[in-house]
Amino acid sequence: MDFLSKLDPIGQKKILSLDGGGIRGILTIEILAKIESDLRKKLNNEQLILSDYFDFVAGTSTGAIIATCISLGMSIDEIRDFYVESGDDMFNRKSVVGKVLYKINITPKWLKGMAQGLYGFAYDDKKLTKKLKAVIGEDITLESDKLKTILLIVMRNATTDSPWPVSNNPRAKYNDIDVRGQDSNLHLPLWQLVRASTAAPTYFPPEEINIHGNEFIFVDGGVTPYNNPSFQAFIMATLKAYHINWKTGEDNILLVSIGTGNSTKHNTNLKKSSMHIVYSAKNTADFLMNAASFQQDMLCRVFGKCKEGDKLDSEIGDLKEELANGSIDSKLFTYMRYNIEFNQKNLDAIGLGHMNPKKLSKLDSVKYISDLQEVGRAIGSQKVKIEHFNGF
Repeated sequence: MDFLSKLDPIGQKKILSLDGGGIRGILTIEILAKIESDLRKKLNNEQLILSDYFDFVAGTSTGAIIATCISLGMSIDEIRDFYVESGDDMFNRKSVVGKVLYKINITPKWLKGMAQGLYGFAYDDKKLTKKLKAVIGEDITLESDKLKTILLIVMRNATTDSPWPVSNNPRAKYNDIDVRGQDSNLHLPLWQLVRASTAAPTYFPPEEINIHGNEFIFVDGGVTPYNNPSFQAFIMATLKAYHINWKTGEDNILLVSIGTGNSTKHNTNLKKSSMHIVYSAKNTADFLMNAASFQQDMLCRVFGKCKEGDKLDSEIGDLKEELANGSIDSKLFTYMRYNIEFNQKNLDAIGLGHMNPKKLSKLDSVKYISDLQEVGRAIGSQKVKIEHFNGF
């Protein structure tokens, strides 16, 4: 395996963590483009790709696609082309009925969602599957020597009702070929694991994977506590049970976490009577995803030395290093978080106040890819600083 040297616990280690968020992953890509460009200048290597710099790349849902592409040695330009060219195919309306339901104006909107649900999933997965097979390789497994980093992909096993953070670490309990033989998870098709991680409920059909002769149904890792997989990646890299055993410390581990834009809903007109069973069915998943992402980010800022990150809330602020000193005796890693919450105030702050935050926040906003790219470039230029990477 090409990445085996990166498993070595000796020396500094660098982790890249990528959130889920549908087509909003293009925003992540533009932030990554700034990081890749800065690192090329810093290290005086115009050919550098992110798999050269990072030892461990983690991703959920759309973040799993990007993480896998990075681990396979693709440049950000190549990944961007894949997203821009494939956006319409990734979010391909399933049928004539699906297209009609998408276009017609049903009020209230929850009724439209219910009507659409009666006809199956919003999108056909066939074109997405074809694209993933093409870019990853149909015969590539999790043990492939084409992977240049440790790779973590998060999905949810609906059959066992449990989150599945799956890596290519050959020492992991269910990966160890010497112990598991043909039952090792390393033999699983990589494209299928990525497809499972992107199977957002109601958007795409679940993915069924045969594991050790048993069929398991998987859905998007975004409906686990790890839509933002940053702290989970740190735990996997350092907890003895995972057998990677990197040494902790702010000078030993760098953790860079990138979001796809938060889309919390501030509804000042909400009434108690509105919170019926249909409202809960439609919104609970989003609520849980936002809360879990917040918690992962906060844990990283508490236990890590935070160099960059927007304000978490009005009570604790951003927990950057100058505010968090003394809260933990010894920081376990150095941490940066690059993201934005989609609201008018934040778009104004980065010079993009003419954009509509509601349109940007949708997971399937394919027609606004260029706007999302512009947001990502603005975040990159204004928030990503090469000095953040000093010491690494």
